[in-house]
Amino acid sequence: MSTTVDEVALEGDLAQCLAGIGRCFARAALASSLSVEDMVLTHAIVAADAPIDVFVIDTGRLHAETRALIERTRVRYGRELQVIRPDAQQVDAYVAEHGLNSFYESVALRHRCCELRKVEPLQRALAGRDAWLTGQRRAHGPERASLALEESDAARGIAKFNPLALWSDEAVWAFARRHDVPVNPLHARGYPSIGCEPCTRAIKPGEPMRAGRWWWEADGGKKECGLHLPAASVTPVPAERPRPLDGYVAQLTRRLKEDPWGGA
Repeated sequence: MSTTVDEVALEGDLAQCLAGIGRCFARAALASSLSVEDMVLTHAIVAADAPIDVFVIDTGRLHAETRALIERTRVRYGRELQVIRPDAQQVDAYVAEHGLNSFYESVALRHRCCELRKVEPLQRALAGRDAWLTGQRRAHGPERASLALEESDAARGIAKFNPLALWSDEAVWAFARRHDVPVNPLHARGYPSIGCEPCTRAIKPGEPMRAGRWWWEADGGKKECGLHLPAASVTPVPAERPRPLDGYVAQLTRRLKEDPWGGA
């Protein structure tokens, strides 16, 4: 597949964006779910030699394919991924009281399970950090439709960046194919969004990208696990904070108007 000048330029913009974050924030880290987006960001971080750490939360309920991708990533990039796990005592207490798969019984129990297996480990992973990055995109669905490239994580008092927020599905996969980025084989089996094994199913033709997440719950339009703070906790970027994405935002907006990959 040929690579257009616009694609090369956009990749250069992303590299500069990541390098800028690394310069402005000495303790930045990518919270990787090992999704294709996070694998693209991992590749871009390594390629740009950006001083940004990468960590993964192993909830204890991940697919075997997802767990295997951790080692594949280490081998491919020669870089250690920090693996954060839940507090075993808290998880054991939850399972003893409610049962291993009690998250199917109520939204409250599912939220509690997510809190123990995802949110609490994230809190520990971000302790002492001054910024974190995610692979979230607006194209993921209505719950992320107004996602900003740069946010202020008010609950933790640190910066938060979503460098691929405006990237389309085509853009992400074009990058992954061009650079032979290692990806989760579940993506090719109908899993565009991958979480814990018992909480994720393949989607049906025509379903939204995240329809396979917590599919048994009544659809209220927005389903999240709590890793990404509610809108009330995301505040405008303080004027005094470094703005490494300013140039990237302008360039990305211009390039997407030119639509090299089918739009965001």
